[in-house]
Amino acid sequence: MHHSKTDHASRQPTARSLVLAGLAATALAMNPLSGEEAPVRVYILAGQSNMVGIGQVGPMGATRMNTYLSADDDAEEGATLSIHPGEYDPTADYDAKEPAETMHVRLGYWPHTGFFTPDEPAVSIARGFIRISRAGEYSFQTTANSIMEVDGTVFYDSTDEDNIVENRITLEAGRHPIKVTFLGNARSNLRHSIWDVPGTLKTLVKRQGRFPYLIDEDGGWLSRDDVWYHGVVTARASKWLAPGCGANHSQIGPELGFGHKVGDFHGDPVLVIKASQGNRSLGWDFLPPGSERFEIDGTVYAGYKDPQSSWPAGETPGEGNWYAGKQYDDCFGAVKEALANFDENFPHWEGRGYEIAGFGWFQGHKDTGSEVHAERYEHNLVNLIHALRNDFDAPDAPFVVAVGCGSEGREGHALTIANGQLAVCGTAGNYPEFEGNVITVETRDYFPDAEDSPRNQGYHYHQNAGTYMKIGEAIGRGMVELKE
Repeated sequence: MHHSKTDHASRQPTARSLVLAGLAATALAMNPLSGEEAPVRVYILAGQSNMVGIGQVGPMGATRMNTYLSADDDAEEGATLSIHPGEYDPTADYDAKEPAETMHVRLGYWPHTGFFTPDEPAVSIARGFIRISRAGEYSFQTTANSIMEVDGTVFYDSTDEDNIVENRITLEAGRHPIKVTFLGNARSNLRHSIWDVPGTLKTLVKRQGRFPYLIDEDGGWLSRDDVWYHGVVTARASKWLAPGCGANHSQIGPELGFGHKVGDFHGDPVLVIKASQGNRSLGWDFLPPGSERFEIDGTVYAGYKDPQSSWPAGETPGEGNWYAGKQYDDCFGAVKEALANFDENFPHWEGRGYEIAGFGWFQGHKDTGSEVHAERYEHNLVNLIHALRNDFDAPDAPFVVAVGCGSEGREGHALTIANGQLAVCGTAGNYPEFEGNVITVETRDYFPDAEDSPRNQGYHYHQNAGTYMKIGEAIGRGMVELKE
């Protein structure tokens, strides 16, 4: 349906006006001689943390680095700090000099703390060993006015604030000797970045040549000029589609692969709005409007807006600071607000109007924690599809469901949920009203190995950007299939 700033806020359309408006929007989009621009295609993506997006884009790092007094496996943590009075002498051999004082310090400790502040000019040198758990290309940073050596070679030097040296080093797994020379205050600061982490978008695209459409001719990240991303509630970037629209600017979710697929399909501008929140279930947090209470073995389970998830039959639910469907209301209320102020939020399309082009749903992990929610998932998903189409006046808008969400979905409650997601597909024949307008796309084969990924974190697909890309592409292909 095509919305303008005026008709969106005026009256509820009749069924007949919906049909006529849809036909008019279609005719307008197909008629380049009409003298008017086609409305912006709006896609709404929703789900929990894997829709938020935890795929890592670039190098990974941490503010803490494990250091030890020796290379022995049972060595005590920390480093030895040697203090030499006087100004720093770059020609001096401090390894051969006798220090005035030594102390055991927690180099690499977080939160960063100071462990020596000289009253008079002095040079402090921390010596120890860093533990490298994964072979790769590293860079390091310490505090201001310091020099860091790894395996006897300088890789970080901040003694000249106008010309800081920060080189990279390839290290094998194991313990490596380090030395940090402090020309001023000695602090625990020791941060690192790993530049060739397997499974990051940078490694996949720029080292392995995968997803080549994500980079421009100069090798930088490509920003599309026809697909705008706008996040509400979480993942709140608002920009032309490019990496960095996940949980933060260094992460991605399915929106990236999805946006490229639908952007390539349309000749008109596309707006991808993502409304997502982590650790939320369809059986409680996202429970859609119209969901009714039900009873199993003497326990009543919440319907929409009930303040308690369950309670004994015959009793009254207690009060709470949450209610069934609150995340639904928060997420999709935020989408409505963004669209109600369309010209203000998207001034590059001022006066153009929009139409709801489709929905994408990627969720399920939270519901695996409850047998009742898992068994009820299919029922709730059907209600969700109807509720979203009703709320956004888009009764026939294509709807794509991605199987899984943070699980391989091959056993237990996860399998029950996956089967429920597959059951709503229009080709399954269970819901005739979904034929030709609802599709379920399989993603379970995309689950990565931890060793090929940035982190061992299964419920977030080990933060593997390639998995998030493939899932997004799958949702996009499903959407295009429904539109062709």
